[in-house]
Amino acid sequence: MPADVLMWAREMLGRQPFSAMLNAQLDAFSPGSAELSVPVVPGLLQQHGFVHGGVLSYLADNALTFAGGSVLGDSVTSEFKINYLRPAKDADRLLAVATVVGSGKTQAVCRCDIFVMRGEERTLCAAAQGTIRKAA
Repeated sequence: MPADVLMWAREMLGRQPFSAMLNAQLDAFSPGSAELSVPVVPGLLQQHGFVHGGVLSYLADNALTFAGGSVLGDSVTSEFKINYLRPAKDADRLLAVATVVGSGKTQAVCRCDIFVMRGEERTLCAAAQGTIRKAA
């Protein structure tokens, strides 16, 4: 990886059209961890006024893969599981904080907490864990 890993990782995120559509931002990236956020806009809500679970899953998937990629290099998701703990509502943005739990040469197990952000106040709304595999 290059010396400025955050810039390199942001360029990788910028190559993902779906991430651009969601206005996703890579807020932090370092060996073993990544933080990804998405501003909450009305188009991301479901019929009850909560952020759609698919948006939370997107955040978990991408944050887990960036965290895994921070130790493996270019990577893809092999699998992940998410638990929705409480509705994501009344948020300015969502923040996914992912860390590597353990890794080898070709895969990493990572975990991710997703928070509803209201200013600087964080409320945990989902938790995920996944296996990330080094790309071929």
